[in-house]
Amino acid sequence: MPDNDAVPIPQMQLYREWLHRELGLEFEDYAAMWRWSTDDLEAFWRSIWNYHQIETRTPFAAALGESTESGATWFKGAQVNYARHVFRHVDSAETCGQPAIIADDESGQVRQLSWKELRRQTYSLALELRRLGVGRGDRVAAYLPNIPETVIGFLACASLGAVWALCSPDMGTPAVLDRLEQISPKILIAADGVQYGGKIKECSQAVGDMRAALPGLLAVLRVSGLCGATPISDAIDFATASGRTEQEVDAFEPEWVAFDHPLWVLYSSGTTGLPKAIVHSHGGILLAALAGHLHMDLGPSYTRNTLGDRFHWYTATGWVMWNQQVSALLSGTTICLFDGAPSGSKESPDWAVLWRFAARHRVTWFGAGAAYYIACRKAGVTLENIDGLGAIRALGSTGSPLPADVERWGSEQFATIGQPDIWWCNISGGTDLFAAFLAGNRELPAYPGKLQCRHLGAAVAAWDEAGHAVEGVVGELVCTRPFPSMPLYFWGDMDGSRYRSSYFNRWPGVWRHGDWLLIEPDGSCSISGRSDATINRNGLRMGTAEIYSAVERLPAVADTLLIDLEDGQGGSALLMFVVPTADGALDQVLERAMTTAIRATLSPRFVPDHFIAAPGIPRTMSGKKQELPIKRLFQGWPASKVINPDVIANPDILPWFIRQAKAWRDGKPLEGNDGAARSMGMQP
Repeated sequence: MPDNDAVPIPQMQLYREWLHRELGLEFEDYAAMWRWSTDDLEAFWRSIWNYHQIETRTPFAAALGESTESGATWFKGAQVNYARHVFRHVDSAETCGQPAIIADDESGQVRQLSWKELRRQTYSLALELRRLGVGRGDRVAAYLPNIPETVIGFLACASLGAVWALCSPDMGTPAVLDRLEQISPKILIAADGVQYGGKIKECSQAVGDMRAALPGLLAVLRVSGLCGATPISDAIDFATASGRTEQEVDAFEPEWVAFDHPLWVLYSSGTTGLPKAIVHSHGGILLAALAGHLHMDLGPSYTRNTLGDRFHWYTATGWVMWNQQVSALLSGTTICLFDGAPSGSKESPDWAVLWRFAARHRVTWFGAGAAYYIACRKAGVTLENIDGLGAIRALGSTGSPLPADVERWGSEQFATIGQPDIWWCNISGGTDLFAAFLAGNRELPAYPGKLQCRHLGAAVAAWDEAGHAVEGVVGELVCTRPFPSMPLYFWGDMDGSRYRSSYFNRWPGVWRHGDWLLIEPDGSCSISGRSDATINRNGLRMGTAEIYSAVERLPAVADTLLIDLEDGQGGSALLMFVVPTADGALDQVLERAMTTAIRATLSPRFVPDHFIAAPGIPRTMSGKKQELPIKRLFQGWPASKVINPDVIANPDILPWFIRQAKAWRDGKPLEGNDGAARSMGMQP
């Protein structure tokens, strides 16, 4: 049975009651509240400000100011600070003993930081950064895993008005430099080593290469002792820098900065070129995060029940979900960090690692990429055998569409431990906006495999090719009105042309996100894949996500990737790369099963012309399949222009795809069983 004392009142309900009490607003249902939030942006975003009691040192005249074709001015005149808002919770949390951070890793090293201790270390590090010459607008870069020091580094940077940029150590050094060279950081905070999947990665050489390539660096701060790696030479010890006493940091306060002052730089995946360096603001991120917490049902740990909220999202530090995880501190929520592989080691795979982590620390909110849940189901994970999962009341998913049958599997697993009504909060947004366009709502019905609703304040619609809103059919995901966490700009994009071309090139003033969206009459939504990877068979279009869902539910299929190669004369060849499960093989039996699944679920038009056994599917660090880069390889684009192996989670499989692309273009047989092509008499 659930071991929470009681299911807390939904944050969405508390907000709705506040709207009625303070503003006299009443809504017959969520759809009506969403319409109000997008029709009256001024009133909605002002209400988020007031409801969450965001502090400003100076007044502002309006929530929404001047609009342009690619954004708007928000809360002009206001002064805020992200870190200042986080540390408003210290006294209340300390009174009831709720920690700020619980951290664990695959070696079993557990650490807890109280809110007071998090503040002390943050302010100490901020003073050290200031001593080193860091001020407003200066960039502080980090090369760190998902550990408390990373959170401390970010908050210290934010408290000074400096700009934070974070890269994951699982990236190759060239990919890290592709990012950091754009922003010329003054300080680099780096780990001397990381552990993942039971293996230690030494980082000292990589840090040395970065130091040589970043001439503007004033200092390197070293995070040591994580896994016995060789220490980084000529570096300041992070523990010493963050080790000032309470008395020494007593006089420090986070600096007030303008609402639109830069907070951090987030990077696009960079798989096909130089990654976009996306700059967001203190105020925009504050508002987006706090509005998002209504949808995620996150509130102060110290006001909900004896246990309090404990929020975990499994993420690497190079994914925007690290930033989302940390943002829970803004609402006074305890965050639970896990550093390591979610699947054990290569020699001893174990997909229950994260579930045992959640049980140990009584996590109440468990999030991960959709690929993680799919892998758990394929691996036969049984939650009934794990004691202590009863605290979990919410499951989150993003990164790619979550198949309905996988969500049902997860719900069935929780039913076996006495939680038949576990809530799934599926979200879809992106690094570009640090927010969700589509989200969950604990008050709404469950729609397995779908997203429950459009996000408050996000004027999201599905548009057809003529720019008309459609319902019940797939269209382009657009947002027709501005939102506070739209990027300020891309770093180095002096005239804004790259920014505008990324989102506003098709419909001026309307954000085009690049996803296929289906909005149902009941308000639920589903993403059908990227619009630039659409399958078009004789005029009938289909998002790849629906085809993946049809075949990947088969027990013998571990993973797939689909590309459609047009011949320029109206025809095309549809190739499906298939990774069988460890004990399976791509034979004619499996091909017939996949063909039957696609025919029965979708249409015979989307049965691939070729099934090809593959050693793996290239994915980004956040789990997204790399459809467009692989398609471009087969179309003859140079590999160096198409895909960067340093930002791929499994770069070792790229040479295989490069060989297949060349064979295809040369008219030669591809590696792997291709029974469908043989039986249909087709040649590349």
